[in-house]
Amino acid sequence: MKYHVYGIGNALVDMEFSVSETFLNENQIEKGLMTLIEADTQQQLCDKLTNTFGLKHRSGGGSAANTIVAISQLGGDTFYACKVADDEGGDFYRNDLQAAGVETKLDQIKGEGVTGKCMVMVTEDAERTMNTYLGITSDFATSDLHLEQLKASEYLYIEGYLVTSDCSRQAAITARKVAADNGVKTAFTFSDPAMVTYFKDGVSEIIGEGVDVLFCNEDEAKTYTNKDNLDGALMALEKIADKIIVTQGKDGATIITKGQRTTVQAKQVTAVDTNGAGDMFAGAFMYGLTQGYDDKKSGQLASQAAAAIVTTFGARLEKESLQVLLTDR
Repeated sequence: MKYHVYGIGNALVDMEFSVSETFLNENQIEKGLMTLIEADTQQQLCDKLTNTFGLKHRSGGGSAANTIVAISQLGGDTFYACKVADDEGGDFYRNDLQAAGVETKLDQIKGEGVTGKCMVMVTEDAERTMNTYLGITSDFATSDLHLEQLKASEYLYIEGYLVTSDCSRQAAITARKVAADNGVKTAFTFSDPAMVTYFKDGVSEIIGEGVDVLFCNEDEAKTYTNKDNLDGALMALEKIADKIIVTQGKDGATIITKGQRTTVQAKQVTAVDTNGAGDMFAGAFMYGLTQGYDDKKSGQLASQAAAAIVTTFGARLEKESLQVLLTDR
């Protein structure tokens, strides 16, 4: 295998702001969720945020991209298939992935349009709220998959956000089928409570007959399965995934592999920004999984990585900050 993990997902330039609860309320922005917006709304919101609070941080983003970057920074071999436009944002995004050691085809393929952007608003309680204009990434399609790279991978990693676009959802379904036909395992993340609340049928369509690894948080698990407790949700999820990883914030994480439960404690830290915590957890866990770690060891590494990311602004860490977690083990 050439790649440990091949990822597909949205390509978004993250623009992060520290905001007040009042701002969210006054602008009727639903806290804690990812909400899709149009280009004109995005520009108005960006201007308002910049003028009111000032830009805190700018970086490459996208749920699966953040996970793939973490795997690469820890030492894994990765490829990311996505779509950016022939604009400044697209160049920024490509260079950002390249600097992180992630292979792409973005130097060869650029489309007409606008690279997607995500307004990440972080309140004083460290919770992140996202308003996203997908731009050209909503056109991510089967033709953008780079199937030879997929076939040369150990795992395919799919983000749940792809469900919001018909062509992107179909690309995810195609990728899962090609992976299955070529002995490549599939990992899937629900990504956000909104995906399983408003796009549940599409999420089920991507999952199909089941996946090898499923990432979610407790709210997503209960919402998707229509259960009011975690144990009931886990029993339902075991029917669609061989390995289930449920993150539970300060309560750590629960991992189920074919009926065997492993509990991982969270490292207690003071969070300033929870943006990217789930992506980072998934990245560190997937790194451990591809290096032969057991569930406990993978979960402990993931917990430490997630604790590190929430103590700083932005959804990604410097390579050295992740590498030190390996040397501390």
